[in-house]
Amino acid sequence: MWTWHAERPVGTIVIVHGASEYHGRYKWLIEMWRNAGYHVVMGDLPGQGTSTRARGHIRSFQEYIDTVDEWIEHAKSFRLPTFLLGHSMGGLISIEWMKQYTHTKLNGLILSSPCLGLQFKPKKLMDFASKGLNVLAPSFKVESGLSIELATRNQAVIEADSNDSLYVTKVSVRWYRELIKNIDAAMQPTNVFKSIPLLLMQAGDDKIVDKTRVIKWFNGIESTNKSYREWEELYHEIFNEPEREDVFKAARAFTDQYI
Repeated sequence: MWTWHAERPVGTIVIVHGASEYHGRYKWLIEMWRNAGYHVVMGDLPGQGTSTRARGHIRSFQEYIDTVDEWIEHAKSFRLPTFLLGHSMGGLISIEWMKQYTHTKLNGLILSSPCLGLQFKPKKLMDFASKGLNVLAPSFKVESGLSIELATRNQAVIEADSNDSLYVTKVSVRWYRELIKNIDAAMQPTNVFKSIPLLLMQAGDDKIVDKTRVIKWFNGIESTNKSYREWEELYHEIFNEPEREDVFKAARAFTDQYI
């Protein structure tokens, strides 16, 4: 876990990254939030980035949720309005954290192309085999099928990631089964978002996450303060796209109103 301090802080934001990536891919976004007056708290999820645990593997999705809870507890120590921003799988983790830690109050939640369904699915035979391997050989790894070209149109980001040894390319069978299980759990009706301001920003041309499932989830949750914005033509990583400054302005406008 790391903290980037703002000179004249008005709030704190916790960022949760997506699958296969790590905090180092968020340098631009971290600096934008810091310059806007927000302390930024972020770390690498278990099995990713600089984490010492087995790369691309988890025993349980709960490891992610517990790790993010540590980041949020640290963020709350600044005694400033606190916000949570979860991208892709980080959005899924944020949703499940909200359902478990209802006693911890946040000032707002931002979901960026949350992983509530996948565009690409393994063949039925492979999906069936993964269920058995999850018991017999849970750490067995396969190619993730994710590529940076599917995530963004930003050529500078693509070039940087192509030489990044910390980018995870293989994931374990257990990781996949835990992801699917928690996607299904997240889709169940809940009222935990009823009183928290929620902004969901979805890539319009998402080639990784199934946006129809995202919309279904958004429409199905109980909330007195939720807003949805779809960014036409943008790929999955909206905060890395060529239009990212406009995306950030929208996110900041959301948090600023609750300071």
